Amino acid sequence: MAGRPRVAIWKFASCDGCQLTVLDCEDELLAIAGAVEIAYFPEASRTFGRGPYDISLVEGSITTPHDAERIHRIRRLSKVLIAIGACAASGGIQALRNRRDVAEFAAVVYAKPQYIETLAHSTAIADHVAVDFELRGCPISKAQLLAVITALLAGRAPAIPRHSVCLECKQRGLVCVLVAGGTACLGPITQAGCGAICPAFNRGCYACFGPAEAGNPASLIRRLRDLGVPDADILRALRTFNVNAEPFARAAQGLEGR
Repeated sequence: MAGRPRVAIWKFASCDGCQLTVLDCEDELLAIAGAVEIAYFPEASRTFGRGPYDISLVEGSITTPHDAERIHRIRRLSKVLIAIGACAASGGIQALRNRRDVAEFAAVVYAKPQYIETLAHSTAIADHVAVDFELRGCPISKAQLLAVITALLAGRAPAIPRHSVCLECKQRGLVCVLVAGGTACLGPITQAGCGAICPAFNRGCYACFGPAEAGNPASLIRRLRDLGVPDADILRALRTFNVNAEPFARAAQGLEGR
């Protein structure tokens, strides 16, 4: 990118965890700040620079009519749009609402639900506009974020691993909690990015980074059943951070159809 690229960071329905990961870059962020102009980042600055923007990082899912309009405006203002985090990439944990009557939820929670404007479904950014790149995770990986921004500044395509968490376990020399320990683990069908944090503490993977490209949920489900894991527990594991991700949603529907 010629000159000093202008960067904007946007929030939709989310917990702000991915934006906090941006701030957690600390020293690295200061170095990057010298190469870019942070034009819009309400989480960290009172400066609200007008577009257009060279790079927009978008956190959160689309859950209201206003958000559905706003994301189109952001897309028009952005040369490169990157969806960051599970909410932006797949609808997030709030996509659990997609299987229920949202009006019923609103009636239970709010005294005057008629004033609540919400969509029936929580959806990913890519369901509404073209997305140039997605960073998975709940929250995203600091290292992957820096790798993507550095690649864009250098004018090359970002290279983010698409293999499963299992390879990260092997790289760390960890004993497989699924095979050796009989622990329910979604690592074989989950994209790498976390550094195998949970298996490092002898816990099964919770699929924070969403489905791996070559994952085989049906095979893993058979293995989990062999270990005595009830279908209800498998279903619950698939319906967490990336409940609306297509491979996980399809596998969960298959379990319910039994």
